[in-house]
Amino acid sequence: MSGPIEPETVKKSLSAHAAIGLIAGALLYIVSLTGTVAVFYQELQRVEQPYAPEMRSISPEAVQRGVEAVLASEAGKPTTTHLYVHLPDEELPRATITTDTQALHLDQDGSIAGPEEIDWSDFLVKLHYTLNLPALVGITIVGILGVMMLVLAVSGVVAHPRIFRDAFRLRARNGNGIGLADWHNRLSVWTLPFSVAIALTGALIGLASVTAYAIAADDYKGDVEAVYSPVFGEEGKADSRPASVPNVANALSHMARIYPDVHVTYAIIHDPLTKGQHVQIVGEHDRRLIFGEYYAFNSKGGFDHVAGLADGELGQQAAASIYQLHFGTFGGLPVKFAYFLFGAALTAICATGTYIWLGKRRRRGVDEPGIRGAWHGIILGTPVALGITLVARLVIGNHFPFAIAFWIILAVAVLAGAMGMRRNAGGQKTASSPVV
Repeated sequence: MSGPIEPETVKKSLSAHAAIGLIAGALLYIVSLTGTVAVFYQELQRVEQPYAPEMRSISPEAVQRGVEAVLASEAGKPTTTHLYVHLPDEELPRATITTDTQALHLDQDGSIAGPEEIDWSDFLVKLHYTLNLPALVGITIVGILGVMMLVLAVSGVVAHPRIFRDAFRLRARNGNGIGLADWHNRLSVWTLPFSVAIALTGALIGLASVTAYAIAADDYKGDVEAVYSPVFGEEGKADSRPASVPNVANALSHMARIYPDVHVTYAIIHDPLTKGQHVQIVGEHDRRLIFGEYYAFNSKGGFDHVAGLADGELGQQAAASIYQLHFGTFGGLPVKFAYFLFGAALTAICATGTYIWLGKRRRRGVDEPGIRGAWHGIILGTPVALGITLVARLVIGNHFPFAIAFWIILAVAVLAGAMGMRRNAGGQKTASSPVV
C-alpha cells in the first residue's frame, strides 16, 4: 500500500493546476484585447499605409483594367485559386486586389498603384483569430475560448443571485479584494448582453471550421466545400484548361443596373484564367446584419443566381449575420466605438477575474507569488507588446516579424513579472524573520 502523498508534491500539483488556469485566462485576455483593438481594423489600415490612393467609387471598366493588370503580373507565379477585388466604401475608401501571392492597390483609373502594406493590421487580426497558430488549430482553440467565455458569463450570473439587484453597488476598496470583485461583477452585469453575443458568435465562428471538416470527412468524402455550399452557394465545377480574363465589368454593371440599392463590397474571381472560372459579387443590404449577399455570374459577366443569404432559409440568414454581430462592422463609427468600449470592459473582466481567483487562493493560504507576477506580466505585457510592434511597423517598415516579436516580448514580461514577484516575496519573508 502506497504511503501518503508528500506535501511538496501536493503543493507542486496545485501550482500546476493554477498555471493551467492562468494560461486559459491569459488566452482569454489576449483574444479579448486584440478583438477590442481590431474593431478599428479598417481605420488601422489607413494609419499603417496613409498614402495609398483613396476614392469614393471606381468604375466597372477601371476594375476590369485592374484585374487584367494584376493577373498579367501573376505570370510565372503559382496559379492563384481566388482573386478578390475590394471596392471602395465609406470605412475603407480604397480599391485593392488580393490574390494568393500578392495584394495591390489600384488608382482611380484601374492602374496598379503599388503593394498593399498592412502587415501589422493583418497580424493583429490573425492574433485574434488564431493566436498566430496554424489556422485550423488556432481558430479551434479560439472557438473553445468562446465557449469558455459563454459558460463563465452564464455561470457568473447563476452564482451571484444578487448580481442584478446590486448592479450599481460599489463597496470601498480594501485588502480583501471586495472593491475589485464589485467592479468585476458590475462590469459583467453592464456588458452581459454584449459578452454573451460576442462569446456565442466567437464560439460559432471558431468551431465552424473543425465541425465542417468533421462533417466532410464523415459524409462528403473530405469535401469541405460541399458542407458549406447549402449555406453560401456552390463553388462550381473545376476545369483547369486555360481561358481568357473573365468579364468583371459586365457583372458590376449588371449589379448597378438591376440592384442599385445594394452596396457592392467585393468582386471575387474563382479559379481565374481557367475554363472553370466564375465571378461572384458580394453586396451589402441596408439595415441587415448579414455581411452580404452572394451574386453569381459566369465568366462573361452574365448573371447566374443569388445564394439566398438575404432572403433564403433562416439558417442561411443567421449564418451570414454572425460575422457582423461579432466584429461590429455594421452601423459605422458609432457602433465601432460602442464595441470598443464594451470590448474594453470585457477585457477588464478577464483581467480582474483572474486577480480575484488568485486573491482567494492567497487568502486560503495558497500563496503563489510567481503566478501572481506572471499574471501581472500578461496584463501589462500584452498591450506593451502590441504597442512596440506597432511602433516597429511605423519606424522600421512593413516587413517585420510582428508575431515573433510579440510573443518574445510577452514571454519576457511574464518571466520578469514572475521572477520579480518571487524575489519580493522572498525578501519580505527574510525581513520578517526573527534575528537569531
